[in-house]
Order: sequence, then C-alpha cells, then structure tokens
Amino acid sequence: MKSNLLQNINNPTDLRLLDEGELPQVAQELRNFIIDIVSVKEGHLGSSLGVVELTIALHYVFNTPEDLLIWDVGHQAYGHKILTERRENFHTNRQLGGISGFPKRSESVYDAFGVGHSSTSISAALGMAIASNLKGDFDKHHIAVIGDASIASGMAFEGLNHAGVTDANLLVILNDNAIGIDPSVGALKNYLTAVKEGKNPRKNNMIKSLNFDYSGPIDGNDIFAVLKELKRLKKIKGPKFLHLITTKGKGLQKAEEDQVKYHAPGKFDATTGEIHVKSEDNLPPKYQDVFGLTILDLAKANEKIIGITPAMPSGSSLKFMMDAFPNRAFDVGIAEQHAVTLSAGMATQGMVVFCNIYSTFLQRAYDQLIHDVALQNLPVIFCLDRAGLVGEDGATHHGIFDLAYLRCIPNMIVYSPLNEMALRNILYTAQLGLNHPIAIRYPRGRGQIVDWERPYEKIEIGKANCLKKGSKVAVLSNGTIGNNVTLALAKMNNPETFSHYDFAFVKPLDEKLLHTILSYYNTIITIEDGVIKGGFGTTIVEFAAEYHCACTIKTLGIPDEFIEHGTVNELQQYCKMDVSSLVTVFSAIEKSLFL
Repeated sequence: MKSNLLQNINNPTDLRLLDEGELPQVAQELRNFIIDIVSVKEGHLGSSLGVVELTIALHYVFNTPEDLLIWDVGHQAYGHKILTERRENFHTNRQLGGISGFPKRSESVYDAFGVGHSSTSISAALGMAIASNLKGDFDKHHIAVIGDASIASGMAFEGLNHAGVTDANLLVILNDNAIGIDPSVGALKNYLTAVKEGKNPRKNNMIKSLNFDYSGPIDGNDIFAVLKELKRLKKIKGPKFLHLITTKGKGLQKAEEDQVKYHAPGKFDATTGEIHVKSEDNLPPKYQDVFGLTILDLAKANEKIIGITPAMPSGSSLKFMMDAFPNRAFDVGIAEQHAVTLSAGMATQGMVVFCNIYSTFLQRAYDQLIHDVALQNLPVIFCLDRAGLVGEDGATHHGIFDLAYLRCIPNMIVYSPLNEMALRNILYTAQLGLNHPIAIRYPRGRGQIVDWERPYEKIEIGKANCLKKGSKVAVLSNGTIGNNVTLALAKMNNPETFSHYDFAFVKPLDEKLLHTILSYYNTIITIEDGVIKGGFGTTIVEFAAEYHCACTIKTLGIPDEFIEHGTVNELQQYCKMDVSSLVTVFSAIEKSLFL
C-alpha cells in the first residue's frame, strides 16, 4: 500500500491520475481526514462520511468542474471540498474568515451552485442542463446529488416532474440513507424502503414512470459498483436517476449506530467516536428545550394542542411531545409549505396548533404564511427556533429576516421573548386562545436563567415593559439581544442617563408607551437581532414619522448584507451588537449629550 495518497491530491485532475485499484485507499484516507478535523473543529459529520465513495467516484468519472456537480443541502460535501483544492484549509471550515460549511459559488469553481436549504439541486441542475442545450453544449454533464431525506420535499418533485419531459443531460443521484437529521418519515420513505427490499417490481417504478432512465438500487459504499454504474450512465443522454444505498456515518462505528446524534456531534474522540460531553449542571436551558418541555406540559392539560415540525423534531425539541403524545405531534418531513397549511387546516377545526420551524426555513413557506394563515386570520402559533444570528452555519441559516418579513403581514402578531420565562409565558398565553396568528421568535443556544420553570403568567398582547428608567436616552430592544443592552448599561459611567425598554412585541406595538417615550426623550436607540432594513427599528422610525416626532433615532442591528459564518459572539462583534460595542455606542452618545 502506498503511503498517504490523499496528501498528493489537490484537485480532481490529480485524483484521475490514480489507478482504480487505489481508490479504496483514498476513500479510507479521506474518511479519516474528515473524522480527524471534525472531531476537533466540529461540523456536520455523518452525511459526508456516508458519501465518501460516491464523492471520489464522481470526480474520478466526470470532468469536474466543466461537468457541473451540485450537492443538495451541502452538509454532505466535506469530501468534495477536500478533493477540490481546499484540503489545506479545511481546518478553517465554518470558522470566521475560513471556508464555508456548505458549497458556495464564490469560494470555488467546483461549487457549481450555492446550497444550504434542502431540495434545490434538481431544479438548479436542470436549469443548467437546459441552458447547456440552448448553447449547443450537448456533451456537458449535470449531476444533482440529493439525499438526507431531501427527495421528499415538494420542490424536488417539481424538478423531477419538469425534467422528465425534457431531453436535458441530467443525472439525479439519490443518496438514500433513510435519514435526514432525524429518521425519514412518510409514504415516500416507505416506498423507497420497499424498492431496496425488492418488493416493488421495476415495471411499477415511480421514477421510471416520470421518464427517467432509472438504475439501482446499488451499494453506494461499494466504490467499484458506483464507478461501473457512473461510467455506464455517462454514455446515456437525457434524464437519468441513480438510486444509491449508503450508510450515514459510514466508517465510524458510533456514527453508524447513532446517526441522529452524529449528524453534527460537536467535538469527539477521533479514534473511539466518544463525544466529549460537557457538564450541563446548573446551566440555563437551551431555548429549544424551553419550547419542547413547555409545550409538553401545556399539552397534558390542553388536549387540543397539536405540535408540527418539518423534519426537526430533535432540533426543535418537539420530540418530547412526540414521544408522549404521538397522535398529536407530527414530523411532516422536509416540507415547510405543507407544515404551514396543514397547521392552518387543523386551526379551522379548533385545534391549538404550534408549528415549529427554524426561522430561516419559514422563508420557504412565505406564500402559505400569507395566503393560508394570515389572510384567513387563523390563530396558528408559529414558534421560530434559531432566530437571529446562528453562528457557524452562516448565511444560509441565520434567522435574521423574520422580523422584516413578518411585520408587514396583516393580522400577524410578532413577539420576541427577552428570556426563557418570557418564552414559557407567551407559549402559555397563546394556547389560552388568540384572535390572530402569532410568530414567536427565539434564538439558538442557551438562555439566561437556570430557575426558569416558574408558575405561568399571562402576557398582555402588545405590551412593552420598562426594564430601567433613565433621564435622557431611551434604548428600545427587541428579544434576547436586550440582555446585551442590560450588561452594557451596567458598565456605563452614568447609567442614570439611559432608560431601557423591552419591546417584545414588534406587532402590535405598544403605541401608548411609545408616544410617551417619543415625547419625553430626544434620543432613541433601537436594537434587534435582525436586519435593520424593514425590522423593529424601522417600525419605530415609521411611527415617529407618522406622528411628526422630532427626536433622533439610531437603529442598531444586522447591516444590509449577508453575514457569513463564525461564532455568534464574533458575528455580534462584527455587527456591533455585542456588549463591548454597545458600551462604545452608548458612551459616544452620552458624551455628545454633555458637551
């Protein structure tokens, strides 16, 4: 065996110089490389381990980057990145200033399409393939690798439906590992399982009926079988579909045994796979667990409560309720549009529906939010996890647009809790009955208070609160970023200069209190963990303009750009929303007042 083949592979051209018989060694070295780096630097593990053989085979058979390769979702593309000129800086993956955790067009010519949300690959690859035909380039190949349950999304079916009536040179590869972040669900998953077990005759194959050249299922972790089939498919024109069976977490026993936990396990021992467990004693809870445990508690007393999530039962902690009340809590798969309208349908029948979706993924169901919920004024309770800056997953995953895209919708109530008790109490309040839909947005990570499971208190809809009374400047915050304001004001030389108000409700606004603030203070500062353009600060500016208030308003929040990856603290520093930056802003304003 030759020593370390991977260190001499800087790009696919180098890979293609090897004999096929050497590729299993490359696969083992690539797998070890991913494990070694991710065990220390963290990131998405299981998905990339499962497609090591496929990754090598694709770059070996096809002429990338001239042939276009798209990885659906993108967290299965670590091996791809390593083989395409990023091995030496792969250790910077997901870190501030480092490479992205997902394929990104501006990062490499080998990243044919930017991805981060699921089920986009078939549509994008088909668009490229049709464009190639129009340009007369009939020999170029266009490959979409879709997996981790993304095939079940409606957009994937839309792409397949269109592709089947074209002559596009498109190859769709289904990386079928029967799991996304959590195990796959639904009738399609059962169908694919039956195909794998040989229970469905090929003549009844659903993909073939869509006019695809279907092949498989074959073992996607057998590199020679994959190479053989890719070479055959390379000679066939038109839409093709290859069904591969892979094992998520392949090559690391612990990751194979617990595929949910090892999707993104954090730091772990590269040899044993044991996750480095941090003590959670006396730590504040994660906001997702505040949601999950609270809705479970409420559901015990209120039999009308329903929980719905699109493929995020573990990430949202709805799993607590799913385990206790399986008939009242539903994982609908990667189908955000369906989740929203399903919730609307249940709400028409008097159910109290908590629809839990990550903020960035609710963007995918915006029409349903407006047309199926708000227009009909149905009291669906949207619980938007991962709102604000989420950290290392970067631009595709930050939940920073929700305040702006929600507050413009008639009938919507929009609320951002200051802490975990506020989240607990708004969940309690919402299930008592509302006249409108409500969006409750809360961040990724831990809260502020260890002793959070206190008796429920009803929250008055639209009411803001004074957290600190001062004489000259009013700081208006929305959501958990208000805790940074509290810490910053405690560091001021003249803290009595500043008032601090928690405007948890962006809609409806506490207009009575706002009139008082605008008439008393000449200087107003707003801060939010969302985009400045169109967000909470804009709401205050619009209100002041409507009532001809002459005060000066300074808005703080996410600037008008896509924020890349880094820790939440690093990104808050970049956006000048961390405690230190706020002290600087407040000090400058204070100084100007006393000149």
